[in-house]
Amino acid sequence: MRVPSKFLLIVILGLLTSMGPFSIDMYLPGFPDIAKNLHASVADISLSLSSFFIGISVGQLIYGPLLDRFGRKKPLYVGLFIYLFATVGCSFAYSAESLIVWRFFQAIGSCAGLVASRAIVRDIFPVHEIAKVFSMLMLVVGVSPLLAPTSGGYLTAWFGWRSVFYALFILGSSVLILVHFYLPESRKANQSLSLKPAAILRGYVRVLQDAQFLTYALTGSIAAAGLYAYIAGSPYVFMEIYGVSEKTYGWIFAIIAFGLILATQINAVLLRRYTSEQIIRMALSFQSIAGLTLFTGAMLNLLDVYSTIALIFVFLSCQGFTFPNSSALSLAPFTSNAGSASALMGGIQMATGATAAAIVSVLSNHTALPMAGIMGLCSTVALAVLLTGRKIIKKRDTRIICEEQSVELL
Repeated sequence: MRVPSKFLLIVILGLLTSMGPFSIDMYLPGFPDIAKNLHASVADISLSLSSFFIGISVGQLIYGPLLDRFGRKKPLYVGLFIYLFATVGCSFAYSAESLIVWRFFQAIGSCAGLVASRAIVRDIFPVHEIAKVFSMLMLVVGVSPLLAPTSGGYLTAWFGWRSVFYALFILGSSVLILVHFYLPESRKANQSLSLKPAAILRGYVRVLQDAQFLTYALTGSIAAAGLYAYIAGSPYVFMEIYGVSEKTYGWIFAIIAFGLILATQINAVLLRRYTSEQIIRMALSFQSIAGLTLFTGAMLNLLDVYSTIALIFVFLSCQGFTFPNSSALSLAPFTSNAGSASALMGGIQMATGATAAAIVSVLSNHTALPMAGIMGLCSTVALAVLLTGRKIIKKRDTRIICEEQSVELL
């Protein structure tokens, strides 16, 4: 297989990463139509979003050891075929319950691309370039929130909500073709790695014992949970409370997502002068301010559709700085077990995202408070975790230096 150019490699990895976001964002404008067609409420249909997040959380933990044991491509093929099969199932769903189940398996398939793409980045690129590569990946992934809800809104309006899943099947098939013909195998199979549950568990425990991984994985995951709270709550807030149309909601979603994409590219420039840790700390500070302002405004009924859009725009723009840097710092300590580390990081992120989305659905009270409250809470907790974790890491590093100096004196 001919080694692809860096540009083509980034595009393929970006498409693998974006399959999950596309599968989330594209059907959001169809929530009211799906609910009506399946004789359910919008809150019931929102549970299919939560089941998707749960599927990604569980699936990533499964794929991590498989990617380390069998190489990157074989498990990726399995995941893509599962995704295609489940997507067909979603298109034929006859009830809210069946859609929830099929979305779970669709997530199980799509998360193979999430785990594999991050592990391949760690395989191929040097540590000091990883954050920049993740920023470039986010440029490709950013096409999802720009195009997916808008195109999903038009597809739903013109052909009905089931056409969204036909489009996702075409996307998945195209990615499978690109992977087969153009994506190189970045790590050979390692038959010495055991797939017994006890061995897998020990591997994950070793990853969790790394203070740097735990700090930045938790920081990035909790911050990202605010994004998932927005995804879960925004269809109701904009289409039901503010009364915008499906098409208008798609455009609002795209405009807000543009801030996130722009931020990831500014991040790549800032990395020339600042460290990833410095950028994360500043981004989370601004995100906390935006989140708390959004919650206060919603609680006091001071917001209209335009101020809500503006505050969410700032909130998600900050996420564009947090995600690539927290991901890079989480994976930096690992080499041979990068697949497991990537899976665990993604699993933690999706578990927190699923929890945030579920809480927004459960607390639904016909206001924007559940969405705004969870967004504000996630950003402030993430900042607290970062500051606390950094103190622990500094103490650990100081202790190691002292121990090494003591050994030298002996």
